Amino acid sequence: MDLSKITEDQLLNLRIKDLPVKIENTWLAGCINELYEELQLNGIQFRPVCYLADEWLTPEGETVVGIPFYLADDTLIKLEKKMMLEVEGGTKDWCMKLLRHETGHAINYAYKLFKKTKWKKIFGSPSIAYNDTYRFRPYSKAFVRHLEDYYAQYHPDEDFAETFAVWLTPESDWQNKYKNWKALKKLEYMDSLIGRIKQTPPIVKKGKKYWQASKIKSTLKNYYKKRKNFSLEDFPDFHDVNLLKIFVQYEEENKKLPKAYDLINRYKKELLNNISTWTGEKKYIINDVLKNIKSRCRKLRLVSDNDETVIISKITSYITTLVMNYLHTGRLKTKK
Repeated sequence: MDLSKITEDQLLNLRIKDLPVKIENTWLAGCINELYEELQLNGIQFRPVCYLADEWLTPEGETVVGIPFYLADDTLIKLEKKMMLEVEGGTKDWCMKLLRHETGHAINYAYKLFKKTKWKKIFGSPSIAYNDTYRFRPYSKAFVRHLEDYYAQYHPDEDFAETFAVWLTPESDWQNKYKNWKALKKLEYMDSLIGRIKQTPPIVKKGKKYWQASKIKSTLKNYYKKRKNFSLEDFPDFHDVNLLKIFVQYEEENKKLPKAYDLINRYKKELLNNISTWTGEKKYIINDVLKNIKSRCRKLRLVSDNDETVIISKITSYITTLVMNYLHTGRLKTKK
């Protein structure tokens, strides 16, 4: 089946398990081979098995790496871009970063490194619960910076995986880049730790491939519906009080003023890029907020009575505040 030859509706109605996708003979195979070469250059015997899954993942306790199925086909990559506004791991550089990160998890589980006393002293207890959100310190030098969102600060397991990824990255020059950082001690520990285990066979020989794409019965339509269901608003009028502080309602005497909905639509790309850059949040989540705000602007018949630059600055600040509150607390907050 050639996915490029069918309509989008036909594509969305296909079950993920029925998609003709595989890693072999795709650009992903080249990325995985490059990862294996990096491991070989560092004398590491371990090679994580990679497979197509529903998202980027390394199942807890397993030694395998899941890669999103949509990266294995150009048509699915385009669909992902349309549905989610961005494609996680969609470039070679981004893909390699994620592969190194997930390999950090896999090697951690393969050799049960997390059980070591010094591991816990350096990174913290791996048994603490993962939360949906986390507070990060953007300027902290106690953590390496590899993936976006200051991901090393999320959990001790992520701190280890991120540190491993930086250590493994060719020409990262971590000795100099992290000089005078507290994170340097983590990298030096990583260097010593991997040096001791790299030529030994892993303790855990095989890993289970959870959330394997070839076994997922959900259609693409339901898959994206579930992913996009993560809405930041609980009520339709959530934004109203604050939007009325930024815009004014339509009246006969101000009928020539630009509509708020049109103004936001015109600056949509700029808003998405700026807010995503400063918050680290995914664009599709920010886009959902924008959609709800535009909908309320239309419902309330709002117009702009101020300079466009001022209005866009206020909207940017408002949404940035919402997203940062969500990232730090798991809830949006507005003043009413």
